[in-house]
Amino acid sequence: MAKKHEHEDHINHEAWAIPYGDLVTLLLAFFVVMYATSSVNEGKYKVLSDSLNAAFRGAPRTMEPIAIGDKPAKTKGDDTVAGIKPGQVIKLESDKPADPESPAEDTTLQGHLQKMSEDLETAMQDLIDQEMIRIERTPSWVEVEIKADILFPSGSAEIEASALAVLDRIALILAERPYPIRIEGHTDTRPIRTSQFPSNWELSAARAARIVRLFEGRGIGPGRMVVAGLGENQPLADNTTEEGRNRNRRVTIVILGKPPAENDPMPGGIAAEPVAEAIAVGPVTAAPAVEVAP
Repeated sequence: MAKKHEHEDHINHEAWAIPYGDLVTLLLAFFVVMYATSSVNEGKYKVLSDSLNAAFRGAPRTMEPIAIGDKPAKTKGDDTVAGIKPGQVIKLESDKPADPESPAEDTTLQGHLQKMSEDLETAMQDLIDQEMIRIERTPSWVEVEIKADILFPSGSAEIEASALAVLDRIALILAERPYPIRIEGHTDTRPIRTSQFPSNWELSAARAARIVRLFEGRGIGPGRMVVAGLGENQPLADNTTEEGRNRNRRVTIVILGKPPAENDPMPGGIAAEPVAEAIAVGPVTAAPAVEVAP
């Protein structure tokens, strides 16, 4: 009887694929976990932290050796928590806003503005009586409004020689104070078209800048001053009359003691007096001011 032939076991040459697939799967899972933990949702992390803390929190532990013998037990009001002594606790900065200006500081500022206003009125009293200069004061600022006719020739930004003494008196008072100064130029609605001043924008800004230069020469720091050329866009009176145009041609010097309060009128003489009835009443939109650094 013939002997049965035994078949050799087949060798699987692709057995490496199984552990390789497991390794790739583990690496994929590893990188997915790494990616998920790279961007932490603070809200969910806080919930998870609180949950784990509530589940695993035990009795406070400390690295200090346990004393043997009589030792008073810690009361409920003990400041030591989880081995942290009171001196080791880091106090976080308060999120509360800074205290508003105290009444004493506000009273002091009001006194300074009142004194400055009185000094300006005393120095300009003759021109105030002639209605060439107006001085207004609010809790936040002092405004000096000067008619342009006593400062500049028509269509020019060169200061009249007779006006230098007036501006010198104002500069002497302002140089003693540290407050910011905004100098505004205003014109009437009559157009101007010259090579130097193509429009009232340029004329009003040049006049205000010329006064800033003079003030700088009288000792007022240039960093305190800002120039604004507003042209004919913020009238105080009706431009259809000569009297109204004279009122609108002006230079306004606003001395800011602090940012204006909500109930303060707008600086620049806009709210000093009601505009004539001939001017249409409607929503007021801010005109784009030409700001020129001194």
